[in-house]
Amino acid sequence: MGTSLPAEVARYRTEFRKEHIGPRYRGWLHLGFTVSLCMLVIVACLWSLDGVRPLEWLTLPITFLYANLVEYLGHRGPMHHPRRGLRLIFERHVLQHHRFFRDDAMAFDNSRDFKAVLFPSVLIVFYLLIFAFPAGLLVAWLFSSNAALLFVTMAVAYFLNYELLHFAYHAAPGSRLSRLPLIRRLGRLHTFHHRPGLMQHYNFNITYPLADLLFGTLYRGTEEQETVVRADADAANGVR
Repeated sequence: MGTSLPAEVARYRTEFRKEHIGPRYRGWLHLGFTVSLCMLVIVACLWSLDGVRPLEWLTLPITFLYANLVEYLGHRGPMHHPRRGLRLIFERHVLQHHRFFRDDAMAFDNSRDFKAVLFPSVLIVFYLLIFAFPAGLLVAWLFSSNAALLFVTMAVAYFLNYELLHFAYHAAPGSRLSRLPLIRRLGRLHTFHHRPGLMQHYNFNITYPLADLLFGTLYRGTEEQETVVRADADAANGVR
């Protein structure tokens, strides 16, 4: 490790690795499965398109905006607040991911730590079978088969984009990946989200902060925002 971790984070990482990362886990295999499965679905959908009409192409930007909103609402809702039937999502995100990665300890140590970043493989299959494909069938029934294929293409591409961006935010600070301009800018927003005092209130878009802008939850770390956050923290702690 390039820098020492806060003691609390270091203790939890040791605990998490013992309890949740089995001896057969391979981080690069996990990442490879995610990328390969998503790319296979995307290529299959694009290959199946036939004579797409101009209006059908609008499915792509509409689905992108829809996915951005779903990402935001899912993150702000069940990922940060326990809901009946969805508590496992809350536990994995807040009680595990946010303890493993804090704003002062954002980078994973090695490929086995990918387990704390990437969605489990079973959830990827669940996402495809329970969300993407049934929604695609609905789009096909309402509009056309081309629209359905484009919907699934963008939905899966957005999910893959989510996973890869999130992975990049937790890469080593000095790595070539983390120095890319887009990763550096979006990663800064995600780092703010991992600050304990901010995580329940700001920066719920992991990818592009469109919904955060819409709902007023975008935190850029400006002097004015920092002043407000400090005042709120002091009020919560009874500081006068």
